[in-house]
Amino acid sequence: MRSTRIRQTFTDFFVSRGHQPVPSSSLIPDDPTLLLANAGMNQFKPYLLGETAPPFPRATSIQKCARTSDIDQVGRTNRHATFFEMMGNFSFGDYFKEDAAAFAWELMTEGYGLEKERLWITVFEDDDEAERIWRRIGVPAGRIQRLGMEDNYWSMGVPGPSGPSSEISYDRGPGFGEEGGPAVDGERYIELWNLVFMQTVRGEGPAKKDYPIVGELPSRSIDTGLGLDRLAAVLQGAENVCTTDLLLPTLNTVQELAGREYPGEGEEKVSFQVVAEHARSAAFLIADGVLPAKDGRGYILRRLMRRAVRHARLLGITGPVLPAATASVVANLGDVWPELTGRAGLIEQVVTAEEESFARTLAQGTRLLDAAITRTREGRSVTLAGETAFELADTYGFPLELTVEAARDAGLTVDEDRFGTLLDEQRRRAKTGGKAKTAEALKRLEAYRELAARVPRTEFVGYDSLIAETTVTGLITGGVPGGVAAEGDEVGLVLDRSPFYAEAGGQIGDTGTLTMGDGTVVEVTDTRYGLEGFRVHTARVLRGEVRAGAVGEARVDAGRRAGLTRSHSATHILHAVVLATLGDHARQQGSLVEPDRLRFDFAHFAALTPDQLARIESAVNGHVLDDPEVRAWFADRAEAEAAGAIALFGEKYGETVRIVDIGDFSRELCGGTHVAHGSQVGTFRLLGESSIGSNLRRVEALTGHGALRHQDTERRLLNELARLVGTRPAEAPGALRKRLDALADAQRQLSRHRAEELRERAGQLAGRARTAGRGRLVVQRVTGVTGVTPDELRTLASEALTRLGEGPAAVILGAEHEGKALLAAAVSPGLHRSGVQAAQLLTGAARAVGGGSGGRGPLAAAGGRRPEGLAQALDIAAREATRLLGDSDSDSG
Repeated sequence: MRSTRIRQTFTDFFVSRGHQPVPSSSLIPDDPTLLLANAGMNQFKPYLLGETAPPFPRATSIQKCARTSDIDQVGRTNRHATFFEMMGNFSFGDYFKEDAAAFAWELMTEGYGLEKERLWITVFEDDDEAERIWRRIGVPAGRIQRLGMEDNYWSMGVPGPSGPSSEISYDRGPGFGEEGGPAVDGERYIELWNLVFMQTVRGEGPAKKDYPIVGELPSRSIDTGLGLDRLAAVLQGAENVCTTDLLLPTLNTVQELAGREYPGEGEEKVSFQVVAEHARSAAFLIADGVLPAKDGRGYILRRLMRRAVRHARLLGITGPVLPAATASVVANLGDVWPELTGRAGLIEQVVTAEEESFARTLAQGTRLLDAAITRTREGRSVTLAGETAFELADTYGFPLELTVEAARDAGLTVDEDRFGTLLDEQRRRAKTGGKAKTAEALKRLEAYRELAARVPRTEFVGYDSLIAETTVTGLITGGVPGGVAAEGDEVGLVLDRSPFYAEAGGQIGDTGTLTMGDGTVVEVTDTRYGLEGFRVHTARVLRGEVRAGAVGEARVDAGRRAGLTRSHSATHILHAVVLATLGDHARQQGSLVEPDRLRFDFAHFAALTPDQLARIESAVNGHVLDDPEVRAWFADRAEAEAAGAIALFGEKYGETVRIVDIGDFSRELCGGTHVAHGSQVGTFRLLGESSIGSNLRRVEALTGHGALRHQDTERRLLNELARLVGTRPAEAPGALRKRLDALADAQRQLSRHRAEELRERAGQLAGRARTAGRGRLVVQRVTGVTGVTPDELRTLASEALTRLGEGPAAVILGAEHEGKALLAAAVSPGLHRSGVQAAQLLTGAARAVGGGSGGRGPLAAAGGRRPEGLAQALDIAAREATRLLGDSDSDSG
């Protein structure tokens, strides 16, 4: 059974049993506790927790998932993958264990035709009810096993919904491992489907098995996950997940690049599978908006790609591997997942740039490693330090495996225990910081959940009006729901009706005032979503006191909102122009919409040229001047996609979406506020462009009053410049250029004159040389040369020494510069070869001027804060030079 039929069979089965089909959410989850979507239930978490009422009691989905917890197992087992499709059915307070088990058994045995006698069941060790249900279905007691909290009590891997689970495994036969059921061998008895009986909430703990149960869910629900890769392997008789129709085309591409066949065993088998599997993961992550970075989800992507490249090198593939491998993923799965096809250009450019970057990393790391190996040998050690291996991996991205391999070739070992210790310390530091942030976020969420359970969601009326009569339905004071807020207090307010836009889609939240009927005045300083659809107004009480039930008038700061709408509409226009100028890969990756100012991030692989920036600015202003109509309309998601509306990476959209059209050139899904006509944006002014990460660019711009103020400032500056050069503004650049050219010419002439002056002075100094010991010595305070600098004093010393000719010689000069003492010393080559350092002449002298000396070899300098000590310093240096010249055995310069 091909994977397309496996998917369709699953969806048809559950739709026929009253389940609402729900599209997969993005791999970038709308959840601060997760980096990537790791389970089918992620997008349904608010329903399970009771934060949001589900629009349907039953759902089914095929969710894109990414997990790297078992990344080292990829290729070493038949079942592990970092990207996979999770087919699931869900009940939100509707059916529970009995129906979930019955549905699963019917689909597995009748829909997919799996032999009943090869299916095994595991249940949570205390779940007698689940075992009784499976026995009634017809599963013999001998094929039901009980497992503990770590195996059969499911959670997200972070605090959240949880519950006992029951898993269906398939016996692949004695060729795959030992007899004895899933508790004995996970390779032979491959887990296919996990049925989670969601009923509890788990909190923080040191490990998954230790996460404490901190409460009950509002209602008992069902969350199941059937892995498509594993089921396809069973139904297609494939040895492992990489040889099903989901990954075999990519594996074939890797074979072509390697110039040999997939061996099916050994370390080469691992490398073939890693390259193919990680290429699929990379393609899906990039398609959903993840780009390589040094941390977060971008680091996960970078790690997967670099791991794939490293294993390709182990297969002898010296050229690019990821562009061809990811292209095969797009060709194979693009029909099912159209985002792959739509972003094929982006995928190719990202993987190409990252592979080229990693090639440079490997070259740099190899040089550093070779140097470290040489130092280790010279120190007569046979062990390369763990600190060295860690620095190569952490700072330069050089994999530990390559370090171990290179060290082994050089007859050395690597202190991998120390490497592991350093890695654990780094992870602990990162986890501690992450836990603190997570704990803070969870505390806020808990307050919001408690309040959301008691009060209705806010009705947003801000598209049509900036003023609304409203009632305070809830307060959060001191981080706790309830209470009364008095004058001067900071408070979170929930209103039944609100004109305040809550921060979303890059647009920051509205501000304004609440004026209550009793005269209480509240300043709203920000508006954000506490939970999905649950607005929280951050406010400060200016006069009176606020409690739940207070009635008054909410008024948005109209001038600020107008600036926000100008910037938001300009952002849409800019996005359309950037795509038209640079290509479809340059999609928006993030934005910040502020009053009359915006920031726009997009995918691109090189800095924009001044000509490109000028063309983009001109095109945006051209669209604005054409005064296109701005229209917002609602449709279901499928209709919006069919109409060509752009959905932004990482944004969460419901089944009904709001589409904003600007003229006939921009159509995006957007919940933000906008101008009515393009000309209301006013002037658009680009401020600049920069890199904010690998393959990620940022432009900043001004709109409306902000752009006008900026232009006014530039006009005043130009007028001032014109006044300074004595010409009209239009002629100021040319006049300034002439003056700068004249100044540069004068500076060149001055430099030549100065050089001649110094050479003449050097000759005069050499003429004052006296005999000292076996050589000649010049000791002189330099005067008559205006403003001699430290560099010039060293040049004078060196030039004077040259004028002395052959034989042992030394020159010591002193000068005053900007209120400080300067000293310079030079010794002849022969004197230096005999062991004399120029710095020796200045060590004591430097102390006399309150400073220190520096430099190695035949030229040295010193300085200090006491110019009045120069005479004494020169005497000290002269005595030391006389002594050294007298002791010198050198008789040649």
